[in-house]
Amino acid sequence: MKKLHTLIVQSYLGPFVLTFFITLFIFVMQFLWKYIDELVGKGLEWYLVAELLFYASANLVPMALPLAILLASIMTFGSFGEHYELVAMKSSGMGLLRIMYPLLIVTIFTSFGAFLFTNYVWPKANLEFASLLYDIRHKKPAFDITEGVYYDGIDGYVIRVENKDEDGKGLNDILIYDHTKKEGNIHVIRAEKGRMEMSEDQRYLVFTLENGSSYEEIQEERNPHMKSEFNKEILRFDLSGFQMERSDKDIFKDNYQMLNLQQLDNAVDTYDLKLIERDKEYGRLMLRKTLPEDLDSAKLVGIANSDSTKTDAYNNIFKEHKVALIETAISQLRSNKTFVSSRLSIRESTVKSINRHLIEWHRKFTLSFACVILFFIGAPLGAIIRKGGLGLPVVISVLFFLVYHITSITFEKLVKQGEIEPFRGMWMASLILLPVGLFLTFKASTDSSLFDMETYTKSVQRFLSALGLKKNKIKPN
Repeated sequence: MKKLHTLIVQSYLGPFVLTFFITLFIFVMQFLWKYIDELVGKGLEWYLVAELLFYASANLVPMALPLAILLASIMTFGSFGEHYELVAMKSSGMGLLRIMYPLLIVTIFTSFGAFLFTNYVWPKANLEFASLLYDIRHKKPAFDITEGVYYDGIDGYVIRVENKDEDGKGLNDILIYDHTKKEGNIHVIRAEKGRMEMSEDQRYLVFTLENGSSYEEIQEERNPHMKSEFNKEILRFDLSGFQMERSDKDIFKDNYQMLNLQQLDNAVDTYDLKLIERDKEYGRLMLRKTLPEDLDSAKLVGIANSDSTKTDAYNNIFKEHKVALIETAISQLRSNKTFVSSRLSIRESTVKSINRHLIEWHRKFTLSFACVILFFIGAPLGAIIRKGGLGLPVVISVLFFLVYHITSITFEKLVKQGEIEPFRGMWMASLILLPVGLFLTFKASTDSSLFDMETYTKSVQRFLSALGLKKNKIKPN
């Protein structure tokens, strides 16, 4: 029995590892296609791109892992059924659940590892990924002077080169506008030729100009124009702005995607306390009343409690203060309306923040649970279709995964919009697929020909023939 279990586990681990890395690679390529415009043209070192893809792949593991489990389980049991190994196991007295038992243990351990990953590794990977992507987005494009094009990438300067030599360093017909004083085109440098080189520390761009002239407008002097010629002049441009500066990671650490389970609990409790305090403060502020200063509130209360009618009280008490009271009431109503709207907006924003934190809290459990459910869908499905390899199993597994993924995204958006509760929204996809997994397991355990078209055609023929017999019985002699 141990050898059989070892054989089953070995048959499963190979397709699982293969499909996991294939699906992860596909998702990483999708990410690269999405952010390719922000990476190209910035002169990024290869290790920065590799680091970004590494953190992106860690961020995509929760999507690749359930699909890999589903696909590997279908391939494994489909291969067993295709080569009649499943029939041999069942003929020896083993049921389908008994055959699935070793892989179920492996899936449970995988689910537990997925929980540890989402709780400890995923938040740190999200933090590193968000910080690095932010720095790359705010990095200047790589230094590149094109022939005949005005280049303004260097702060305070605009450079135009008519043409460049084959080595890319020799320049001809150079025009440089100096805008460092921020007063327009008051300083212009022109040279017949020159050479462009980087300093040893790669921080400065050195222009060696030959046979040129410098023109400058000086508004404060008697001679407003100054022109000088030179045989050789050296200009240095600071390129420190082109270097990518790493931002402080503490900027992103409080985001809900960067928190583990305990930190999410603390954040939700903090938001709940703030919400309660704001509701109490709102109640206290709404109880305040604004009355005219010259109106005796004690007199108002006393007469209001008297036996006089409301009309008499209004006519007798408010003769002197009628206009002031009405204006004050209208002003107070407008103020209360604005106050209520602002408080409602703040409250909705707080509730949305709570829902986003609860989404991440439930996600750490739903991923592990989804791995088990998709195994109970994939294993019996493979036993029913009895096809291994990367053909039909891939199509079926992708369809089931799309159902799971689209359902998850749909209900997650409903939670973010405040339409449903976070618990119901995050667990709805798993609850929808759970009966499907139980149904397929039952059908596979009873050797049901679920996908055999001949079975359905025979049932239809029996039904039609039964209708024909009934018609014949009803028909008169």
